[in-house]
Amino acid sequence: MIRIFVVLSGLLGFSAVALGAFGAHGLRSRLESLPDGVKRLEWWTTAAHYHLTHALALGFAAWLLHRGSGTSATVAGWSFVAGVALFSGSLYLMTITGQTKLGAITPVGGLFFLVGWGAVMVAGWRLGAGN
Repeated sequence: MIRIFVVLSGLLGFSAVALGAFGAHGLRSRLESLPDGVKRLEWWTTAAHYHLTHALALGFAAWLLHRGSGTSATVAGWSFVAGVALFSGSLYLMTITGQTKLGAITPVGGLFFLVGWGAVMVAGWRLGAGN
């Protein structure tokens, strides 16, 4: 599981940087002329920010798992992956399509992020139990 989380962390980090750059350079010129273009670029920026942040969080979950935090670290890692897919993914799709109904998915991704961070707290507490 550690290897999977580290590889996914790298993949998510790579894709976050690539998508962030695409938003800053490729999408800006296409969306600026649209009435909701500024808002859509904000969605993209938010998506890329949370995407990259949680790529790093996934790497941290891998470290916790390596340190022996077990189930809590595994829950954290998969929650971060799901959060990126649902939170950032829905914002990316909203930006490209303009379909704001996809925003109903975004909070579900946010809940996965919260579950992940809660699991990090549990994993951290368990690490300290042996000291």
